[in-house]
Amino acid sequence: MSGANNTQIPLSAVTKVSQGLSPLVVNHQGQFPALTISFNLKENVPLEEATRRVEQAVAELHLPDSLHAEYAGDARAFRQSLGAQPLLIFAALIAVYIVLGVLYESLAHPMTIISTLPSAGLGALIALQMSNTELSLIAFIGIILLIGIVKKNGIMMVDFALEGERKHGLTAERAIFEACLERFRPITMTTLAALLGALPLVIATGPGSELRRPLGITIAGGLIVSQMLTLYTTPAIYLLLDKLHRVLWGTRVRGEWPPSLMRALRQ
Repeated sequence: MSGANNTQIPLSAVTKVSQGLSPLVVNHQGQFPALTISFNLKENVPLEEATRRVEQAVAELHLPDSLHAEYAGDARAFRQSLGAQPLLIFAALIAVYIVLGVLYESLAHPMTIISTLPSAGLGALIALQMSNTELSLIAFIGIILLIGIVKKNGIMMVDFALEGERKHGLTAERAIFEACLERFRPITMTTLAALLGALPLVIATGPGSELRRPLGITIAGGLIVSQMLTLYTTPAIYLLLDKLHRVLWGTRVRGEWPPSLMRALRQ
């Protein structure tokens, strides 16, 4: 080394040289040295449970603050996907709300239809808990599918009720009551069709069945609970929003459908 006046400075003045054993290659992640530890999944053990066990093992080691452990590869991608799940559900609900708002030209009635979704989510979580199944990424995909399957219950009832109010001057109470009566059979038929379609996923065996089973359990549980609650919660929310509309924008005069028209619609 050379100083400011071209004076030679020995390397030993600023460094310490010693002989010993060291790795040939020191891997880095960013600016820090990193060591990669790989692991394989045991049969029938999901990645979510494996990562939880790894985190528990790392916590039991009581690592110093200078050491930091984080996932890489598939485990890291899985953890990132879990963090994005609430955002995906929120984006799906916003998309559904916008489409329904344009369809019905209303800001309130899409909320009535979306109100059918919490019961489906509750049913999916209950089914996963009863079957001792983890809320994996596949089960989460089933919850997203329920958004599209279950909201058709609300669409059937709200569409029928709005037609009675706007075209025939029916009161909100009478319109939603008749909608529940007239749409009960098609709602039940479509729910049973979707439920029977998901049943083979639940009872299937063989290679890959452990991957498909959470999807079937989620769909089946959500459909069963939503079918039992939709006919009660949707009319209540529909009437609640109708009262709110009358408070904010005034009342509208409505009448009753003639009995002959009611019989024609039921036929």
